[in-house]
Amino acid sequence: MVRCPKCATEVDVDEDEVEEGEILACPECETEMEVVQIHPVKVNAISDDDDEDEEDEESEDADEFDEDDDEEEEDDKEDNDKEDI
Repeated sequence: MVRCPKCATEVDVDEDEVEEGEILACPECETEMEVVQIHPVKVNAISDDDDEDEEDEESEDADEFDEDDDEEEEDDKEDNDKEDI
């Protein structure tokens, strides 16, 4: 017996009938869970939303980095313009 990591519903799992890496679905909230350990059975939630969120955060971080570069380039141009005067 394991509990769904999302909704805590008890999911009946026979440790003799599952394998590590097997994907189970919660009957209540339909969250997909990966069996990460047997004897005793432990599962981790698999969520596509988390993967998408991580990708969004990575692209946002890259955008912030690009913006910082642009600001530095503008500062450098201003400094160069002052030196030319």
